[in-house]
Amino acid sequence: MQVLSLTGKAPAQPTGRVERCAHPPARTTILYDGHCRFCVRSSALLVRLSGGQLDPLSFREEGVLARFAPLGFAQCERAMQLIRPDGRIFEGLSAAVEALSGRWFGPLARAYYLPGIRQASDRLYALVAKYRFRLAGTECDSGTCRLH
Repeated sequence: MQVLSLTGKAPAQPTGRVERCAHPPARTTILYDGHCRFCVRSSALLVRLSGGQLDPLSFREEGVLARFAPLGFAQCERAMQLIRPDGRIFEGLSAAVEALSGRWFGPLARAYYLPGIRQASDRLYALVAKYRFRLAGTECDSGTCRLH
């Protein structure tokens, strides 16, 4: 089922840009912040809701970012990233929508693309991402989390 805007046209690409991973994974992979409790819990929920179709990885683990060029630390620090086996990269809330699109509630998740909803949702996502450590705390044993 294709979601159409009020103009009858298909919505724009989820990220506004289509980046491609140089060495895509065999399975759809989600990169999240492993130092953030909110991110750890959210990524686990997303994996469950996707029916186990996602491989979750903390972008903070050694060697992870090197596997997914052109993604960098700043992009992953800003938002969750989803990488498809065809190399397409989705960011933030559009990554969650893309992850859930194949499930029974996919059409509901795609309401994100309706005019106004995407913009408001992305602003809220950016705000939560910015203050995620204050909202939920950290998940690291070393002193590096005190830097946030």
